[in-house]
Amino acid sequence: MSRFRMYPTPQQEQQMLLHCAHARYVWNLAVEQHAHWKPGRKPAPGFAEQCRQLTQARAASEWLRAGNANIQQQALKDFAEAKARFHASGFGHPTWRKKHRHEGFRVIGADRVPVFDPDGTPVLNAKGKQVMSRNVVVHKLNRRWARVKVPGCGWVRFRLTRPALPDAKTFRVTFRNGQWHLAFAIRPEPIDAPGNGRSVGVDRGVTITAALSDGRTLNCPQLTVKEHAKIRKHQRRAARSPKGSDRKRSEYAKVARLKAAEADRRKDWCEKTSTMLARGFEVIRFERLNITNMTRSARGTAERPGRNVAAKAGLNRVILAQGWGLLRQRTGHKAPGRVEDVPAPYTSLRCSACGWIEKNSRKSQAEFCCVSCGFTCNADINAAINVAAGQDASPGHRARAGGVTPRKRSSAREPQPTRVEIPLFQEGEDVN
Repeated sequence: MSRFRMYPTPQQEQQMLLHCAHARYVWNLAVEQHAHWKPGRKPAPGFAEQCRQLTQARAASEWLRAGNANIQQQALKDFAEAKARFHASGFGHPTWRKKHRHEGFRVIGADRVPVFDPDGTPVLNAKGKQVMSRNVVVHKLNRRWARVKVPGCGWVRFRLTRPALPDAKTFRVTFRNGQWHLAFAIRPEPIDAPGNGRSVGVDRGVTITAALSDGRTLNCPQLTVKEHAKIRKHQRRAARSPKGSDRKRSEYAKVARLKAAEADRRKDWCEKTSTMLARGFEVIRFERLNITNMTRSARGTAERPGRNVAAKAGLNRVILAQGWGLLRQRTGHKAPGRVEDVPAPYTSLRCSACGWIEKNSRKSQAEFCCVSCGFTCNADINAAINVAAGQDASPGHRARAGGVTPRKRSSAREPQPTRVEIPLFQEGEDVN
């Protein structure tokens, strides 16, 4: 999707908030309908039946009738697509949408244009008539600004951060943390391979977000020390404010704006880094990480409470702030078929020069010194080189570099050999 920042007028903002309320209300009605379904009952109404029921509801409700029918129907269509994905995968059942958290709506194109084949031939339907497509009405004002037509709001300006206007049939408007955004439903073209035959390994970490096998280290931008202090200040003020007061909402809104700025920086960094990787390398290899399990809470249950819960929660926040998953996802979108996942175990313990695996070679977080060959390197760069090689990470595998067998861990129960001192010379022997 192509995402842009919108700048509506106060009157347009009020109308768009009303569209958000109508879309959220219709979505919640659909969720409530399907929540009453149980095995043995009649099937829940589908999209067509819900659209007929929406027509009846609009006739009975003046508040609902004041909104746009297409926007409300698109909310039902989004729900139908969410249910289809749930039945296909069994994960992600549609849930209730809340005010101030799920603010948004989808708009279909209003401009009907004829459809042509690549060779310029008009596309005809079964009745022999010209097929028409509904495209979004977008006008470019100048190099920095453009405008889009929103039902009931007229022309709404948005910041044009890409050289070309998007050609889409639908778009989605979202509102969060005091900012309006516009996302056109288009599929960007993948980036062509550079053809240089180069491959790169990416090792993701906390201290260094992404270490590349060519020696470069990339760090995702974080909030500054001053911004973290502001967050703590506003959180303390919100905690002291009365429950439900305007002061509490205002302080929490300031915290949300700072965290939204951090998320925007992280997304921008992931977009630029993924583009750089897709343009500069033929094959991009990442270590396979299960981020969901790595950031799972250690709280436990009432019967079996967890340990070091606060420390684990802090580590989870640091991991999620690096954008590991987003970087891998966007790189896969921009370089389809050229991104590979390498097993993560032992990539940080294997020497990239001789292939020896030893825990003691990792001296610290940043220092790697092989106990076998003496090779010295930054630990993250060494891991990235192993990822770039795409080696099997099993400890019993014979490393490619020199065919060296990994060292086995010695058991503490095994008897250690006795060291015997053998003198170099016997007593009375002439050394000359």
